[in-house]
Amino acid sequence: MPKYEKMFGISIEVFDLQSMNTIKTGLIWLLRVAWIAGTLPILIASFPSSRLNSFHALLQGFAKRGKIMPSSSHKFTVPQSFFLHFYLLAVAWTTMLLMGTWYFAYKVAPLSSESLSYSAAASHLTGGSHVFSSHKYRFTSAEDRFNVWKSVFLLLLMEVHVLRRLYETFHVFNYSSSARMHIFGYLTGVYFYIAAPLSLCASCVLEVVNFLADQIADFNVEGQEMLSTTDFDLWRYVKPMTRLGWCQWAGAAIFAWGWLHQYCCHAILVSSLGFCCSQQDCEIKAIYVKGSLREHRDQTVEYVIPHGDWFEIVSSPHYLAEMIIYAGLLVASGGADFTIWLLLVFVVANLAFAAAETHRWYLQKFEDYPLNRWAIFPFVY
Repeated sequence: MPKYEKMFGISIEVFDLQSMNTIKTGLIWLLRVAWIAGTLPILIASFPSSRLNSFHALLQGFAKRGKIMPSSSHKFTVPQSFFLHFYLLAVAWTTMLLMGTWYFAYKVAPLSSESLSYSAAASHLTGGSHVFSSHKYRFTSAEDRFNVWKSVFLLLLMEVHVLRRLYETFHVFNYSSSARMHIFGYLTGVYFYIAAPLSLCASCVLEVVNFLADQIADFNVEGQEMLSTTDFDLWRYVKPMTRLGWCQWAGAAIFAWGWLHQYCCHAILVSSLGFCCSQQDCEIKAIYVKGSLREHRDQTVEYVIPHGDWFEIVSSPHYLAEMIIYAGLLVASGGADFTIWLLLVFVVANLAFAAAETHRWYLQKFEDYPLNRWAIFPFVY
């Protein structure tokens, strides 16, 4: 290539990188502003002031669903079974982000001292031209490479979470045909399961998209040659995650604690066969949960006081477990990403607001409701 062509190529590449950084910064701040915009109204409505009663009631109407939504308030509502849409979207979107980011990390962000991944080196020896596209995105900083693999780890945890929620929607929950939720709550859920996984990998998602686009273009040109030199090694995709720090594994442990207890509490809510978690251990047992939320008698639904696991402490332990799950993600991220902090704040504010309404419903519904139960935070609220 003549010298002037090289110079022209370099100038174009720098311009693309500058554009990418600008767009990335805009995306990150868009996510942050969205989380703040979703959190502020809840915080304002929670402020104890009589002047805010109407605003508080408005947000309550948006948040109500299922048992706490009056049968006369079905205007602008959708079936609660539409929760399925959240988790179908979440699984598809998170899987796509996870697979793309994982492949990108494997190709251009090695945590070892090797300058090329195994597959990239093999392509280099055979003269594969797509090595150039790999080098365009190669991270020279060890911290940057570590952050890419950290994003892979966070997306993997998110994938485990949304897959379980999808499973529960099919096999645990049995939504009544009369159960409804506000359309605003439905749209908020759709947005949440798009923005939450994106927030976990926002620092590298544009590089991932550009890299995959280059890979597709290279494949269209040299598809047969690339296939003949591709050697898939699962361990080389997994090994870098064994080199992650203690923060990531501590966060994963917190995540697993909340994940297991949420499954347990969901089972108590909807079934007489529960997943029992004790202080000593957590194991699957086929037992009769006397205090399940619903008892079916003569094809009618009767709500009863739930008992077992964290229900002995708070009224909405499944919400508390959800907070712990996202707190685990924050710890696994290292706590340095402001976007993930805002994601957690939104989750806590949103679920605490909903839990307060659920707690009031229990107190009004049952005269013998245990007064030692807190709404959501043990010994605090």
